[in-house]
Amino acid sequence: MRAEFGGQDGVGAARPERGGVMADLLDARTYRAALYVLLAFPVGVVCFGVLLCGVLLGVVTLPLVVGAGFLLASLWLVRGLADLQRWMAALVGVRFEPRLPRAYSGVLPWLRAVLADGETYRALLFHVIQLPLSLACWVALLNLLALAAAGLGAPLWVNAPGMAFVWQEYTVQLHEWSVLGMMLLGLGSLLLTGGLLNLLGRVWARLVVALLAPDLGAEAAQREVVALRRAAGRVALGDDLPGTLADLTAQALAASTAHGIALVGGDGGALAQAGLLDPALTGPVERPPVSGEADVRLAASGRTLVTLPVTLPPTAAREDGGTLRAVYAAGTRPAEQELAFLLSIADHAGTALHASQLIQRAGERAGEQERARLARELHDSVAQALYGITLGAKTARATLDRDPAKARASLEYTISLAEGGVSEMKALLFSLRPDALEEGGLIAALSQHAHAMEARHGLKVHADMPAEPHLTPDGQAAAYRVTQEALHNVVKHARATQVWLGVRQEAGRVTVTVRDDGRGFDPHAQGRGTLGQRSMRERAEGAGGTLDVQSAPGEGTIVTLRVPTAPGGVPDRAAEPVAGHRESA
Repeated sequence: MRAEFGGQDGVGAARPERGGVMADLLDARTYRAALYVLLAFPVGVVCFGVLLCGVLLGVVTLPLVVGAGFLLASLWLVRGLADLQRWMAALVGVRFEPRLPRAYSGVLPWLRAVLADGETYRALLFHVIQLPLSLACWVALLNLLALAAAGLGAPLWVNAPGMAFVWQEYTVQLHEWSVLGMMLLGLGSLLLTGGLLNLLGRVWARLVVALLAPDLGAEAAQREVVALRRAAGRVALGDDLPGTLADLTAQALAASTAHGIALVGGDGGALAQAGLLDPALTGPVERPPVSGEADVRLAASGRTLVTLPVTLPPTAAREDGGTLRAVYAAGTRPAEQELAFLLSIADHAGTALHASQLIQRAGERAGEQERARLARELHDSVAQALYGITLGAKTARATLDRDPAKARASLEYTISLAEGGVSEMKALLFSLRPDALEEGGLIAALSQHAHAMEARHGLKVHADMPAEPHLTPDGQAAAYRVTQEALHNVVKHARATQVWLGVRQEAGRVTVTVRDDGRGFDPHAQGRGTLGQRSMRERAEGAGGTLDVQSAPGEGTIVTLRVPTAPGGVPDRAAEPVAGHRESA
């Protein structure tokens, strides 16, 4: 619930004031205040009487069962009658937003919540104060009205038959100037009554807001905490900068009293905007705000404009992160707590902008590294194969007439180079597509990679992969990357001529083995292993599996990866060989 002034005491929207001695008598608020004062006394009598009777009946009958009921009813009436007082407060220019109904969860939880709420005691204090204060207002206004009526009606009763002022043995006869003076006194009393009514309207408005308005500070703090938590969660995602900034402005508008909020770039253009579209929310700033502080000034539209800096860290690509701007109703200034909240939103916006810059730079850097790797791969494989094909074709053309046998051999060599180049190109294209493993499956991916190893390095790869295993995406990726690293180690370190590659699924797990006939090594002399082995083990552990490396000098190496199957997988059984499988990849 939120209280709003309708211009009764100068808080809220500004409204022109009439001048002159008759201003109060010509102001409609005066008569609304008079109606409020007129109703306040009888309503105060009823509220005070009902609550007093309820408490007395509850105390007297407390030994009986009904006593507790009277006390609970009186406690409920304290808040219920406060709603009636809030409805009446509209006469003095104070309006409250509709109250959300409380969720009822039983008598004891309701009782604890009501007794712990400070609003209950403020409402009770208002009911206690209302009766004597309204009575004092009645006495003062009735005296002024009586004096005004007597003065303005002086021509009717002064010097009338039977009306004579006797003092001792003298009879006083009022002069015409005395009658005029009494009329002026009555007129002054009437003007004073109008001024007093306007003043009383302001007093009652202040009292209603002080005692019957909800604790706006606690509600505002709760809204701000929720908004900051949502903003932090949205910034942490970092997936959509425009959506993140739009959500930040929406959260700031919902948790503050601002009418409009915008995040503005360094060039003055709006990055995101919510609420009222005020011209002051966009465009270049006349004076950039100091870091960590808010600049509060009057906008051209008459509203209050708050400008806060969006700060970027020193490592950012640009220094100017823009500003966060908020507009408020004319004549209002946001509290320091709200300014601190908006500054936190501005900091979140700076974090989102910086994260977007980092992601963009990382993507550009990754693209450069991938292009460099692709250039090396093409130079070492496909370019060399094309050069060999060119030499073989020229040799065949030169010896075709005089030595057909040599030409045939050159053509066979050229064809083998062409096949190897095609396989190498397929392997490169496969590595460039992140979704190829998911589309083709583990067996197809390993087959293509093994074929590329044969064509590029002259290895003989014996593949035993009868069926596609049932793995999770993480397990499938781990199996492929570990096997890829193991084959790379064979080429780089083992000096092997043959490699045996196997994939089996049994007993709820998938076993992938890579065995070579290379020179081997002493695992104990390697300590925890090389960086490649540590990477393989980390990939295996990340998929919930294990990695075992067995080797000895001169006896080759066996790398065994065991990964659990996916939940709800197919039964372990001997499967038919997949289409296109061959014993030697």
